[in-house]
Amino acid sequence: MLRDEIDYDIIIVGAGHAGCEAALACARLGLRVAVFALNLDSVALMPCNPSIGGTSKGHLVRELDALGGEMGRVIDRTYIQSRMLNLAKGPAVYSLRAQADKHRYSALMKSTLESCPGVSLRQAEVTRVVVEAGTVTGVVTDTGRIWRGRAVVLATGTYLRSRCLVGEVTSDTGPNGLKNSSRLAVGLEELGVVTRRFKTGTPARVNANTLDFSKMEAQYGDEPPTPFSFRTIQERPEGFARPQVPCYLTYTSEATHDIIRANLHRSPMYSGVIEGTGTRYCPSIEDKVVRFADKPRHQLFIEPEGEGTCEVYVAGMSTSLPEDVQTAMYRTVPGMENCEIMRLGYAIEYDCIDPTQLDASLGFKEIPGLFAAGQFNGSSGYEEAAAQGLVAGINAARFVLDKPPLILRRSDAYIGVLIDDLCTKGTNEPYRMMTSRAEYRLLLRQDNADLRLTHLGHDIGLVGDEQMRRVEAKRREIEAELARIESVTVAPAPELNEFLSSRGSSAVSTGVRLAELVRRPELDYDALSPFDRARPSLGGDVREQVNIQCKYDGYIRKQMSQVAESLRLESMAIPPEIDYSNLHGLRIEARQKLDAIRPKSVGQASRISGVSPADISVILIHLKYRT
Repeated sequence: MLRDEIDYDIIIVGAGHAGCEAALACARLGLRVAVFALNLDSVALMPCNPSIGGTSKGHLVRELDALGGEMGRVIDRTYIQSRMLNLAKGPAVYSLRAQADKHRYSALMKSTLESCPGVSLRQAEVTRVVVEAGTVTGVVTDTGRIWRGRAVVLATGTYLRSRCLVGEVTSDTGPNGLKNSSRLAVGLEELGVVTRRFKTGTPARVNANTLDFSKMEAQYGDEPPTPFSFRTIQERPEGFARPQVPCYLTYTSEATHDIIRANLHRSPMYSGVIEGTGTRYCPSIEDKVVRFADKPRHQLFIEPEGEGTCEVYVAGMSTSLPEDVQTAMYRTVPGMENCEIMRLGYAIEYDCIDPTQLDASLGFKEIPGLFAAGQFNGSSGYEEAAAQGLVAGINAARFVLDKPPLILRRSDAYIGVLIDDLCTKGTNEPYRMMTSRAEYRLLLRQDNADLRLTHLGHDIGLVGDEQMRRVEAKRREIEAELARIESVTVAPAPELNEFLSSRGSSAVSTGVRLAELVRRPELDYDALSPFDRARPSLGGDVREQVNIQCKYDGYIRKQMSQVAESLRLESMAIPPEIDYSNLHGLRIEARQKLDAIRPKSVGQASRISGVSPADISVILIHLKYRT
């Protein structure tokens, strides 16, 4: 093949949640895309929890959707239960979560890829990334063929040099017993890519027909459910609600813990067989029993894997103990005394990269045209992977089209927080998104993701004109109604005071602005509708925004001023050629970290672990006198 021949504009390595979003984004931007998967039956596979969303993860899915991604649309068509979490807390941490029919989800995402113009799905193992003259020019597959491309996105998930462990048994496989990839890991190391070893795990799947659900507490979905995608209601005016299936809550027992403690020496995590670093926020049941020895029990959620299967997922009981121990301990759980294990729980170790080798575009700093996304970058979770896949795909496309990259800031989106944390701070364990990581979380709510990000998706070319018009119309309605309730005065009346008393709110003796009543903690915009006769007819999403923005106005304004200060630091560029070794006053650790990460702004430099405020002062002084 001649060197100037191009098979595809962009090559995606991996067809998990990251690879799917990357491929669809590139193709929808008009490029030719090849997606290589080790097994085409594993497209958008859910080898762990069969769900989408959850605390902070729901934010990522909503943001991904606003930018033009696919995950929200697919889960809205394949969910079997939907719940809004954290409703007892404030709206900043409300998070949507949907139980998925994992097989239908995977099938629909695969069908979406297959029917997308410009996408070619191929089952093959990529063994090497081709780099010529310092730039990516393609990949090599296991048959020896060279596939030429202008950019490559690596989204290998947990398949890179992976091995699965159950007790004393180790298998060189990927998740669910699928083929792994070892040659690509060697090829990347030859290119100078720094890798590390991480570990995750999964619980057993058991046969629902062998469980006694009467001993468990049923957990039902919301009625009506809330869609993930802002486009679902417009695309499905007949409604997207469907019959939901219950999940069930049960608990481990002292007998469970006794069995685990008696067999810790047979756990690969405690016997020293496992080398990789595990996730802090999703520990195995062995780890829970050891770390929280004072707790007599731990919550377990029994979650169906789909409508067409009797397999259920035992959430909260991830394990890599031997088969006989797994059988014994699961049968000590109320309602599971006669359970039949269909798939054993296992731990999986895999290679990933040090993400500080990437910049905020998710491109490798030293290898132009090579991008990375998902668990390959050291993160965990389907949602984190999909969000990175979308950004990596967009930026691979913009690289090919010779356009500037899309960079999401921490004040723009949870996706921006995720990417900045990985690329600036790095991670020594599988990274999981949490609301506490977002310092501007009152602004970055899941309910306003469309208002925050649709314009970016539209500018990029992934969101259509009609959706953009809908969002702008919604914005105008919100602004008009906020202005109106600030000007409307509600007269005191017996029925109003009776209502206020019933809500535990103080009575009024003079006219009061409607907005002031909305801001009372015990009241809300919808509840006050009987006393607001001039109220226009508004959609539920508009009323929600009016209530939140009015009620939290003071806090929102304060956070916006904090964002303005952070943007000032972000706007202070650091010259790429700066020599940190010649900056007198910098500590040795700071010099090493700054030289390795090469931050592009003072704001980014301030977030690097090991760089102190004093070090930032040194940089600011240098920049001042440099100019």
